[in-house]
Amino acid sequence: MESKTAKYRLNEMKSELEMLSQNAEANRKPIALDQQSVGRLSRMDSLQIQAMDQAAETQRRKRILRIDAALVRIETGDFGYCATCEEPISEKRLEFDPSIPLCIECARG
Repeated sequence: MESKTAKYRLNEMKSELEMLSQNAEANRKPIALDQQSVGRLSRMDSLQIQAMDQAAETQRRKRILRIDAALVRIETGDFGYCATCEEPISEKRLEFDPSIPLCIECARG
């Protein structure tokens, strides 16, 4: 995959993740303990939604870090090479996800 194309896709992926993070921010805020305004089951539902959104946010942050690392590899000329064995990563693997840092052999490893 050409680094220019990869850079464009990575930046698009990062923007989308940041937008999702921003849109879900309200769901991660602390839940009020006031039983008068919110029933017990509604509060439990809110707590569950909060926990799921916090887990999703953790995954988004990890993904953004991986994208940032791939953008650095593009700048340094290391993009497309395995971070472990330094062999080229297959074109199809990079087309699937340009942020992937490992060849298939090292990923299995």
